[in-house]
Amino acid sequence: MKRVVVTGMGAVTPIGNDVPAFWNNLVTGKSGAARITKFDPSAFRTQIACELKGFNPLEYLDRSEIKRTDPFTQYALAAAAQAVRDSGLDFKAMNPYDTGVIWGSGQGGMLTFEEQVMNYASDMSRPGFSPFFVPKLIANMASGMIAIKYGLKGINYTTVSACSTSNTAIMDALNYIRWGKAKVILTGGSEAPVTAASVGGFSAMKAMTVQNHQPERACRPFDSARDGFLMGEGSGALVLEEYEHAVARNAPIYAEVAGAAMTADAYHMTATHPEGEGAYMAMKFALEDAGLLPDDVDYLNAHATSTPVGDISELKAIAKLFGGKKKRLKVSATKSMTGHLLGAAGAIEAIACILAIRNSVIPPTINLLNPDSAIPEQIDIIKQNALETTVDVAMSNTFGFGGHNGIVVFRKV
Repeated sequence: MKRVVVTGMGAVTPIGNDVPAFWNNLVTGKSGAARITKFDPSAFRTQIACELKGFNPLEYLDRSEIKRTDPFTQYALAAAAQAVRDSGLDFKAMNPYDTGVIWGSGQGGMLTFEEQVMNYASDMSRPGFSPFFVPKLIANMASGMIAIKYGLKGINYTTVSACSTSNTAIMDALNYIRWGKAKVILTGGSEAPVTAASVGGFSAMKAMTVQNHQPERACRPFDSARDGFLMGEGSGALVLEEYEHAVARNAPIYAEVAGAAMTADAYHMTATHPEGEGAYMAMKFALEDAGLLPDDVDYLNAHATSTPVGDISELKAIAKLFGGKKKRLKVSATKSMTGHLLGAAGAIEAIACILAIRNSVIPPTINLLNPDSAIPEQIDIIKQNALETTVDVAMSNTFGFGGHNGIVVFRKV
């Protein structure tokens, strides 16, 4: 099979609207949390989120494109534009059927759906739905619009596996290039879930933090005082490219996508398996796919959303797989800074893993002041401050409602 490498990256996140800003704020421990501004959250149980700051879609799209797209597609197009520019690819010089897009979004056009239904409910005698309602809503529109923008005529579809969505997309892109079905695939994910309906729905489940009085400290993975996840929004994009193709054009190579795997818990609609059974098997299969052993992994970016049950079940799975390592596995939870981008989480966390390899720095887990007593001794959680250390192999974990477990492994080239 073909080797696959990352040759371009783009990011639009709550702590930076491009990759350099995102990485700088990640390693310095900056939180993206604040009171919600996109709607009045006063009546809601959770009133805080990690929103984008200063994002201007006009930097990437013209006014007609903005009119025809939901924010989740706008975020996708912005991150994709950065990644394409970063890669130095000239798509016009390539066979368009050798290029594709495999994108992910867990919710799609949530804001569009909410606005259109509320508009109809305000006067049901006049169903004034927009002709752009369906195109803006459907989750595959981001991949379609990226393809239209760059004339990419190969493989094109969207993955949906809740919070494992982006890792599913990355895994599929990896495999299609491995199999020789494409030379280049733009992959990643985008999400725009900071809406009244989305926040209200997750709040009703009591899945989100209620630490409204201290937004920047509210998301605290592995801390004994954690009380739920903090929603985020944005997008991450990766250019995945066949290794030989990248070398032939003297492309910048950030890392190799060494392996990936998925499993299903088949346990509960929203809860993870209490012993992390599916997570353990997915990590094990991903390492086997990469031809690596647990001892080879230097850094693991945990899914760790800051929920009481989910964080510990993941740690149990990690300890089971990596407990026999010669050195304690280094783990951090970057959601403590970005919040949880749902379907886009894996995309920006993949970038965090790649840059940890590239820069020999592991970003921290902020707000971890009183570690949960259930944290296994075999795990070294990087707290408060980034750690300078060699990272040759990094693993990214993502888990989603429905029992989806998606793992991707990156390796230094």
